[in-house]
Amino acid sequence: MRHWKKAWHNLRSTGWQARRLFPQASVQQLEQQIALSEREHAGQLRFVLESALDWRQALHGMTARERALQWFGQLRIWDTEHNSGVLVYVLLAERRIEIIADRGIDRRVPAQAWQDICASMQQSFAVGDFMDGLQQGLWRIHALLIVHAPAHGPHVNELPDTVIVR
Repeated sequence: MRHWKKAWHNLRSTGWQARRLFPQASVQQLEQQIALSEREHAGQLRFVLESALDWRQALHGMTARERALQWFGQLRIWDTEHNSGVLVYVLLAERRIEIIADRGIDRRVPAQAWQDICASMQQSFAVGDFMDGLQQGLWRIHALLIVHAPAHGPHVNELPDTVIVR
C-alpha cells in the first residue's frame, strides 16, 4: 500500500513545478556560479532538479537516492580524470535532496558533511527559499572541494555546467 501512496504523490507533481520554482534566469545564474566554483578546485558539479519520479518508479518503491544514482550514471558524472564528480539531486515531490560524490571525493569527505549540506538546503526549501537553498548548498560544496579536491593546474571543464530541470 505504501508504494501506491508514493506513486500517487509523485503523479500529482508535474514538470511545471520545477520550472515554476526554478525560473530560467535563476537557473542560468546557478550555472554561472557552478562554472566559477569549478575554476577553484578539481571537482565537477552537476545539479538535477526533478519535479517527480515516473509513476512506475514510484510504484516500485524507488527512493530519491536510487534515482540520484541513476542520474549519476546517466550523466556520466563518474567519468572524470580525478573521479571528482558531485551530483546534487532534488526530488521536489518528496522534498528530498541527495548528494552523490564520486569515489575520488567521497573517500575524502565525511558522509556527515554531505548530510549537513542537504539538511541546510532542506531548511531553505521549507521556508520557500529554493534558489537560496541551492546557492548555499553550492557554496558549501565549493568550500569542501577547495579543501578535499584542490585544483591541479589550469581548470579543465570535464562535465557540462548545465542544470537539469524536469
